[in-house]
Amino acid sequence: MKEIFPNVFKFEDRLYTKALSRKKVYDEKFIEKNGVYYRSWNPYKSKLAAAIVNGLKFLPIEKDYKVLYLGASAGTTPSHVSDIVEDGIVYALEYSPRIMRELLESCSDRYNMVPILGDANKPWEYSNMVEKADLIYEDVAQPNQSEILVKNAKWFLKKDGYAIIAIKARSIDVTKDPKEVFKEQKNFLEKNGFKVLEEIDIEPYEKDHVLFVCKYLEGALND
Repeated sequence: MKEIFPNVFKFEDRLYTKALSRKKVYDEKFIEKNGVYYRSWNPYKSKLAAAIVNGLKFLPIEKDYKVLYLGASAGTTPSHVSDIVEDGIVYALEYSPRIMRELLESCSDRYNMVPILGDANKPWEYSNMVEKADLIYEDVAQPNQSEILVKNAKWFLKKDGYAIIAIKARSIDVTKDPKEVFKEQKNFLEKNGFKVLEEIDIEPYEKDHVLFVCKYLEGALND
């Protein structure tokens, strides 16, 4: 096992996180090395894993981080973030009541993963449930996905905190070249308090997607 980021490992060309729980969230596999269990992390089912496999150089997630995860879905990637921040916490926000039932099951034996039913467009509605965050991770298929990140950063993200956002070109504008969409979204973020540190194309795992890793140069309300 080679640790490439905190609690993220490579073994025989596959990606793993150190398992916080031995309960499956999707169809991942577990392996045991010297009494420690690791979970396989499938880049076809996680955009963050895809970015790491495609050469991500900087993953700003530490073992004690407080993370606000926007667009948690059934909990696949949030559960791996939960593995990484073993001494921290993941606030996992999901909009769909139907999918929320699956997310609740994914969180059921993870002491550091908090499911929240809410609309990422309205951060004030869950502001009493979320602490100031070291990182916001966003995977929301909405035309205003960058605006959603900016809104939540103003409420929750610490000054000099980080954000990771999966930009889906086809969710923003199907008529434009994806590269043009990515450039516009990067410019928008950099005009609204962020510096984009890294941009990773995640094909072939997802088409017309990039992952931006950003640093927040401002600070949350009342920070």
